[in-house]
Amino acid sequence: MELDKMDENDWKYHGEGNKSLVVSHVQLSRVLRLLKYPAEDSENPPQTAEQAFRQIQNIVDFSSNVMSSLLGEKFIHSGEVVKLPLEFVRQLSIKVQHQRPVWRCDKVMDIYSGCALCLPNLTSPALHQPTHTPPLCIEIKPKCGFLPSSKHVSKDIKTKVCRFCMHQHYKVANGKWKRRSLYCPLDLFSGNRQRMHFAIRHLIEEPQNNFKIFKGGQCIYSSKEGSDDSLDLNSLLHHLRPYFMFGNNRINCHMTSKAVLNDFIQVLVNALLSGGSGGGVTDRRGEGRSFCEASLFNRERIRHGSQGLPSDSVLFRILQTQMLDTLDIEGLHPLYRRVEQHLQDFPKERTRLQIEGPYNEDFLEKLQKCPTEDDGSVEYAVSKVHQYRVAMTAKDCSIMVALVPSSEEEEDDDGQRRFRDFLSSRPPAFSCSVSILDLDPKPFDSIPRQLRLDQKIVSCYLRTGGALPNGSLPPLPGREDCTLLFHPV
Repeated sequence: MELDKMDENDWKYHGEGNKSLVVSHVQLSRVLRLLKYPAEDSENPPQTAEQAFRQIQNIVDFSSNVMSSLLGEKFIHSGEVVKLPLEFVRQLSIKVQHQRPVWRCDKVMDIYSGCALCLPNLTSPALHQPTHTPPLCIEIKPKCGFLPSSKHVSKDIKTKVCRFCMHQHYKVANGKWKRRSLYCPLDLFSGNRQRMHFAIRHLIEEPQNNFKIFKGGQCIYSSKEGSDDSLDLNSLLHHLRPYFMFGNNRINCHMTSKAVLNDFIQVLVNALLSGGSGGGVTDRRGEGRSFCEASLFNRERIRHGSQGLPSDSVLFRILQTQMLDTLDIEGLHPLYRRVEQHLQDFPKERTRLQIEGPYNEDFLEKLQKCPTEDDGSVEYAVSKVHQYRVAMTAKDCSIMVALVPSSEEEEDDDGQRRFRDFLSSRPPAFSCSVSILDLDPKPFDSIPRQLRLDQKIVSCYLRTGGALPNGSLPPLPGREDCTLLFHPV
């Protein structure tokens, strides 16, 4: 990209989260991620251009120096900070404003600093040739994949029902979503194909903001927050059918909806379990933390299959990083208070303790070499707080799986080596790329808010009795012919 020749008409609205807005280039496989801040600050930006640049550089450093080491370099795209012409940013803000969801417009795009994060567009892989069948890209936000076992946990329910399943009750009670998702992260992270199939099926039924499907860079399946609109599963099937018509030597246009979805889920499970280097499998059957009591999966259905994740798979690396949260927020909060008190007494220590970075090798070493026992020091407390912040990032990250029909693979290229993973348990085969995104550092001062949220979620779940239906959600309109039957894979 030539930064001095930027034209807002070359970019389109791609999506946004709580803290940033993303636009994608109409031709190049690139996205720009721009900061957002509250609408009431639109006339007076809350930080200088230098502070905005440092904030984005911190995101890059945290991703490349910390998360890349923990999650695996092959999964990470850290990007780079770019300085954009201010007029281009202002015109871009005007252009995308009408495309933004109404419920996101309480914040505005940063039009003052000119700083942005440039990243590859993972929904439109560079490997794909425009004349060929568009790639399918699936974005999954898996959430936390284990139950806490910390002695600091005050409510027994937290050791039996996972955070995601409890949080669903709280979100519905507060009107964020109209219906609960019956997805359970512990099923996805189990490594058992039946449970993973079951989990993905529920992500498709009620995606919320945890599941999206892109075709050729365009989002074709997702949920809108607070919306009561039923999802058009028939439209999704219309998009998916051409990719799976030839599976299992079936060359016909009359594949049942069930068969199309089963094939799609199977390919996705294969991608999530693939690592590319034949690593070992970790057995989690002995762990009491691998089942959530709120999951509707019937444990008796598990037959003779693996119950663990390959150690080189994306899910294993994410789970291991999540489990750096060894104390739970209830055990972590007193240590946060210890650090906070120390910083009130010695404000200049903030830099030495790397509270806001820099996120470099020293920061990584601090959290990796944390003592196992609390010696009462502020160094121990800081290391545990850093571990917790990293674990929170892993609990909130997203996985992007790009699937390209295998007949359209290109020649080997160093920059595209991730597409060599070949998913071909049964035709049709796909070449696959797996990436991890949304790896921003969590703010140090967010910990008290995390404790309050945890208390509200548990309280709401206990108050509602954790009422769960006996079966899955009733079929939504248009889903009657799409019920998935359960078979051993």
